Amino acid sequence: MTDTPLFETSITSLPLLHRGKVRDIYAVDDNHLLIIQTDRLSAFDVVLPTPVPGKGKILTKISRFWFDKLATIIPNHLTDISPEAVVAPTEQTQVAERAFVVKKLKPLPIEAIVRGYIAGSGWKDYQHTGTICGIALPTGLREADRLPDGAIFTPSTKAAIGSHDENIAYDICEQMLGKSLASAVRQHATALYSAAADYALTRNIIIADTKFEFGLDDANQLFLIDEVLTPDSSRFWPAENYQPGSSPPSYDKQFVRDWLERTGWNKTPPAPAIPAEILAQTIAKYQEAYQTLTQ
Repeated sequence: MTDTPLFETSITSLPLLHRGKVRDIYAVDDNHLLIIQTDRLSAFDVVLPTPVPGKGKILTKISRFWFDKLATIIPNHLTDISPEAVVAPTEQTQVAERAFVVKKLKPLPIEAIVRGYIAGSGWKDYQHTGTICGIALPTGLREADRLPDGAIFTPSTKAAIGSHDENIAYDICEQMLGKSLASAVRQHATALYSAAADYALTRNIIIADTKFEFGLDDANQLFLIDEVLTPDSSRFWPAENYQPGSSPPSYDKQFVRDWLERTGWNKTPPAPAIPAEILAQTIAKYQEAYQTLTQ
C-alpha cells in the first residue's frame, strides 16, 4: 500500500457525529450516515497510536464481500449511494474505497459475539470457571479446540474508547433487549457465523469467532450493521496450520495483540507505538486474508 495512512478524517462538508475506535461517522441527512473506515487499530479496547497503512480500504472490501454474501440471511444497512457523492470534491480522497453511505438505524447496545472455537477471552474464562459467559462447557478442552456442541452466542457490552467490553450472560442480554429481540439476535448471529465459517473452510480459513452488530429501523426491523467478519472483528486461522493446544497463527490482529502482550504493556492508554516490522507483517496478513477469502 502506497497511500498515506488515514488516522483521522477531516470532513467539514458534513457534521461529525462520532469518532469511534477505528471508524469516523458523519451525518449525510436525516436517514443516512457516512461511515469511514480509517487506518486506526484498536487492541484491548485501546486505540493504538500508529495507523496501519491501507487497513481501512482492505477492511471495507472484506465487509462489502460479506455484506453481499450474507444478504439472504438478514438485510444490512448498505445503500447504493456513492460516498464520493456526499462530500466536497476536495474530501473525496478521504472516502475513496474506505467508506459506506448507510441507512441510519438505532444500534443495539450489545455486541453479538459468536464462538466456534475456544480462544481469547473465552479461553481465559473457561480456564477459570469452566464456562464462557455462563455457558457450561465440557472439561478438558484445550486452547483453540473446536467447541464440541457447536458455536455459542456470547454477547458483550459495548465499551467506550479506553474502556473494556464486558462479556455478559444471555439472561442479561434478554434484560437489555427484551426476550424476543435477544432471541432474534442470537438466531441471526449464529446463522451468519455458520454460513461464513462453512464458506471460509472452503478457502482453507477457520473463523474461530467473530462479532456482529445489529440495528433497528423505525418499524423495528432488524438489520446487520457496522463491519462484518473482518480481521478486526474476527479470528481467522489458516486451516493448514491449525493445531489445538496453543494460540494458532492468524490472519487477524491477534498478531498485534500477541506483540503487545510481549511488551508488558498494562492495556491502559497510552498504548505503545507499533514498530515498522510489526506494521508490515500486520497489513500483509490483512491482505492475504482478503485475497484468500475473495479470489
